[in-house]
Amino acid sequence: MSDGRELLEIAGEAARASAAVLVERYHDAGGPRGVVTKSTPTDLVSEADVNAERAIREVLHRRRPDDSILGEEGDEVTGTTGLHWVVDPLDGTVNYLFGIPQWCVSVACEGRAGVVLDPLRDERFEVVAGGPATLNGEPLRGSARDELGTALVATGFAYDAGVRARQAEVVSRVIPRVADVRRLGSAALDLAWTAAGRYDAYYERGVSPWDVAVGTMLCAAAGLEVRDLPARDGLPAGLLVAPAALAETLAALVA
Repeated sequence: MSDGRELLEIAGEAARASAAVLVERYHDAGGPRGVVTKSTPTDLVSEADVNAERAIREVLHRRRPDDSILGEEGDEVTGTTGLHWVVDPLDGTVNYLFGIPQWCVSVACEGRAGVVLDPLRDERFEVVAGGPATLNGEPLRGSARDELGTALVATGFAYDAGVRARQAEVVSRVIPRVADVRRLGSAALDLAWTAAGRYDAYYERGVSPWDVAVGTMLCAAAGLEVRDLPARDGLPAGLLVAPAALAETLAALVA
């Protein structure tokens, strides 16, 4: 069985292959082509997403042909090794399609190693189980803030309009209690930035495994609490990440 450093190297190769596809199309004057919708009219996927995931899978099939793979845009592949790759070729699709530079690639060997790659900023967030979270090789520490009233909190919203309405009720409770709230559109980058201390905390419901597989590892390695948010009151399950001193109070607000 491969060790974490080897798996991290493979994750990095796969993420770079995806990023090469995405960056080429992002800077194309004609813009990304072949945009369609998935679960709702606001849940968009482009030709770039599909081709980027194909690039990831080609690397994994070559380097780890017997592992399992779960990706946002392709079929799940069942392997025989016990290792499970969870990949998001483009997290922040709407940002990508509108030319907003807040999107990334996320590639995880679940529970063992992972990479969140932001090719536009040349930022590579990496983590290996039992090791530190790093940004371009430098160790990361999450926020140590202990007052919710001075905290910058990130969140995200679902594609379903009914769920969004419930989420708006929740965020209306959060805003008066914190310094400010950010919603930029890429859960994987939100988690990476929380691990880097750019946000103090993050919560979101309705996330998928490929959105958070690397980010939760990064945040835990950076010293933050990672909590599950159970489904309730018309809201899907989700997660919350925060410094230990803020986690209980923030969880009570968003639960």
